[in-house]
Amino acid sequence: MPDAVLAERARIQAEIEGRTLVDALADTVTRVGDDPAYSDRHHVPEGESWRTLTWAQTRELALDAAAGLIEAGVGVGDTVAIMATNRIEHFVADIGAVHAAATPMSIYNTLAPEQVAFVAGHAHPRVVVLEDADHLSRWSRAIKERDDIARVVVIDADAVPAGDLYTSWDDLVASGRAYRAEHTAEVEARTAELSPDDPATILYTSGTTGDPKGVVLTHHNVLFEAISTQEAAGLTEAQVGVSYLPLAHIAERVLGLYGPQIQGSHMHAIGDPAQLLATLGEVHPTAFFGVPRVWEKIKTGLSAKLASDPDPANRKMVEDSMAAALAWVEAQEVGGVMTPEIEEAYRQAEEGILGFLKLLLGLDQVTWAGSAAAPMPLDVAKFMAGLGLKVYDVYGMTETCGAVTANGPGGFKLGTVGRANPGMEVKLGEDGEILVRGPVNTPGYHLQEQATRALIDDDDWIHTGDIGTLDDDGFFAVVDRKKELIITSAGKNVAPSNIESFLKESPLIGHAMAIGDARPYVVAILTLDGEIAPLMAQQLGIEFTSLADLAEKPEIREIVQQAVDAANERLSRPEQVKSFELLGVEWTAESEELTPTLKLKRRVVNTKYSDVVDRLYT
Repeated sequence: MPDAVLAERARIQAEIEGRTLVDALADTVTRVGDDPAYSDRHHVPEGESWRTLTWAQTRELALDAAAGLIEAGVGVGDTVAIMATNRIEHFVADIGAVHAAATPMSIYNTLAPEQVAFVAGHAHPRVVVLEDADHLSRWSRAIKERDDIARVVVIDADAVPAGDLYTSWDDLVASGRAYRAEHTAEVEARTAELSPDDPATILYTSGTTGDPKGVVLTHHNVLFEAISTQEAAGLTEAQVGVSYLPLAHIAERVLGLYGPQIQGSHMHAIGDPAQLLATLGEVHPTAFFGVPRVWEKIKTGLSAKLASDPDPANRKMVEDSMAAALAWVEAQEVGGVMTPEIEEAYRQAEEGILGFLKLLLGLDQVTWAGSAAAPMPLDVAKFMAGLGLKVYDVYGMTETCGAVTANGPGGFKLGTVGRANPGMEVKLGEDGEILVRGPVNTPGYHLQEQATRALIDDDDWIHTGDIGTLDDDGFFAVVDRKKELIITSAGKNVAPSNIESFLKESPLIGHAMAIGDARPYVVAILTLDGEIAPLMAQQLGIEFTSLADLAEKPEIREIVQQAVDAANERLSRPEQVKSFELLGVEWTAESEELTPTLKLKRRVVNTKYSDVVDRLYT
């Protein structure tokens, strides 16, 4: 291990030595207990826009919840499953389970009953916390099959079923408050029993291939990750943020749950991601993270609005301003050169229009913007740079507790996922696979030794399954998933994500999947963007009754063909799309083609649309 990495690791290790999340929260309450911690839209006081808890109130409520869980039968090391949208009760249930020396597990809200039953059968939750009737229905099979669930807690009081097994969240907290008053020493003893090597959570991966696996992450893992990530991002102070990604996703847990407990940040939680853009315009966060699909939606929405301006002079002014901002951002990349002329051109563009555009988006106060979960398409990164926003692409996985490489204020290159984070070892294997070693690595999968041995080798390197590149300046880039690389029948290696990124540069195309493994050439299945496509159709005067009807319109198919042709011009011959199918449906997590973090489930698409694939090769 290089001396510099060793020194960084030792420094962070010393900072968190012997500590758990309980210690981190207690310190934050001592320091900034009266500052806002979590806000949401539920049970909002009259005359207010948000319901808000301070850090001191959050800890007190979590301790009441912990006592309620203990009274309900949760023992040391037991699991507590939570299925709820992003709201105060979700955060408090998680923190409360930790204070009961239990292991909280946030479960994706979109899982079907059979998937929930698999997770419940594997993790054996002692208590289950659910939000509403929909979540109750998703858990109905698991609750019926398992006799080791001691209590089902329902946040929506109106949805609580009859029976001793069920209770409301308010009743759990109230009974916990009373229990805590009488058994103070018992509750305090639970938190005292926690060790840094105890699980802080078990996250079941979203299952792009096969059944989900439970990734165990310890208190030491999450504390090291939070501090290492904050250093790489330059986020040394408390932030204002928006929590909207599922709390079953490691990025949301680090940025919305663990990091704030250390920094004392203020998170605004929204249960419906469709409210994101409106919430940004209200909250004006100082730090904002989005998976690539979120940034793509911001780009396509703003592009459509700018293109609809009937005044050519205005459009030219915006184009020139965005070109000046892109030059300003590129001049700050490693290897770039800033000049007074570039600085002045950007200043004028910012004062002229770009500041206003960022204000409209609610991103005018952002000092750090990030992206992960999949490589950020370069055209999207450059579009955001054209607004003067540096969106720092980072890389990691659930098994590494989040980011292990990152672009940041200390150095960035568009089109890469940055350099190794402080204290982390990252390298490429002989076949180009990205390998990771460090204090953030999971100790293994829950009760799955064989899968753990396949993940972590004898030298403690995690094999990520991602193929990457490494340049002379130490910046990594991700090519694609190792198992998803296309090898055509002619033996040509093709990265599908590269093709798909080019295709999705058209605002009309919502999702794209390239196919061609063991086939003579590459084809693609495409979907329309459910928001942008109808707007474009209206502008073109095309009458339609549904998205399916729109997908059949010759004018729309011609525009999509032009997008495919434009992508092919930038691709090598083996990568070029020879034919495509435009579907009249949207792909979502609910319709199974996407994971809850909006990544393609290639196996599902191949199976579900096997007739389409066969037709494309006929």
